[in-house]
Amino acid sequence: MTAKKIPMRRCVGCQEMKEKKNLIRVIRTPEGDFAIDKTLKANGRGAYICNSKECLDKAVKNHGLERSFSQAVPKEVINKLIGELS
Repeated sequence: MTAKKIPMRRCVGCQEMKEKKNLIRVIRTPEGDFAIDKTLKANGRGAYICNSKECLDKAVKNHGLERSFSQAVPKEVINKLIGELS
């Protein structure tokens, strides 16, 4: 019997590959709105970040989220992420 494949994604903060279910997904919808996707399945361009404050700080410092979306990420989204991690 073959083992089930585990989806892996790269964190935009620490740049490490981790299991998809252990990461937080930030999406940009086709309308251009940003949101935190708790289902990990919503339509839109997604970027993944670890569930830690250190990775969020690194992502903000090295502009990892901006690079993933090719545009600036609103401060409200960063603040929501900080609230999720607290």
